[in-house]
Amino acid sequence: MRVFLAGAAGVIGRRLVPLLLAAGHEVTGTARAPERAQAIAAAGATPVVVDAFDAGALRAAVEQARPEVVINQLTALPQRWEPRKPEFYAATNRLRGEGTRNLLAAAEAAGARRLIWQSVSFAYAAGDRPEVKDEDAPLALGAPPPFGEGVRTIAEMERAVVDAGGLVLRYGWFYGPGTYSGEGGSLTEDVRRRRFPIVGSGAGLWSFVHVDDAAEATAIAVERGDPGVYNVVDDEPAALRDWIPAFAESIGARPPRRVPVWLARLIAGKMAGAMNLQPAASNAKAKRELGWQPRWSSWREGFREAPR
Repeated sequence: MRVFLAGAAGVIGRRLVPLLLAAGHEVTGTARAPERAQAIAAAGATPVVVDAFDAGALRAAVEQARPEVVINQLTALPQRWEPRKPEFYAATNRLRGEGTRNLLAAAEAAGARRLIWQSVSFAYAAGDRPEVKDEDAPLALGAPPPFGEGVRTIAEMERAVVDAGGLVLRYGWFYGPGTYSGEGGSLTEDVRRRRFPIVGSGAGLWSFVHVDDAAEATAIAVERGDPGVYNVVDDEPAALRDWIPAFAESIGARPPRRVPVWLARLIAGKMAGAMNLQPAASNAKAKRELGWQPRWSSWREGFREAPR
């Protein structure tokens, strides 16, 4: 099939292009800069330099590619993982909102029959204890800023994609090359410097997925799965108190510090307490309906053995 991959030079896009080509698909991939387009061409895909905010140019690029499938892997995250800061979300919120509208309109004009969109699995609303959520669980639409603004943008984007007959892939927390927890990533450096403590009980849950597994799930979704939402995460939700020490050990760092919630709130505000209620996500639907099985079924082995 002819596939138009927006964000082909990104963390997932770089892994997805070879998988799509190996499956026999014809791939056109976008980048925002000519130097990044060179890597797309070197991988064997047709590169196009285009800005997702330029609706006219994006539509022309998609129509020229005549795709049967459009995949959105566009992101605009800063180099440092600092989710307390409003500016951390601003560019990606705009991309998920305005960029999604532009790409959906371009896909419709080009007659694409299948849409696959990147989302996140860590936007579920928390309850009074950490839980594992499926795709029908409500999102944290009432969360305070800046996180709540991001969740509301995600909800709007997902609704538009599903209404258009597309598949939304809610990825877990990425780890592996090019991510915040990859070699040289800001989270890795913070853990090495013991700047990522366990707050309070550390009971909050995280769902991880290695970037190679996320790319594999996306490649499968090109050919399988009904329209709707899918959590793309590994098999083992991870309590904060368990995964940070394991991650620190995997990179040769000292164990993390522990701080009480009241102290963390002085630094991080309400977000500190919410970390102990954070829900994880279930991958049962993706495994059942996409036939996907993560190579790194647990972050425990992934942290130690997977490419970083």
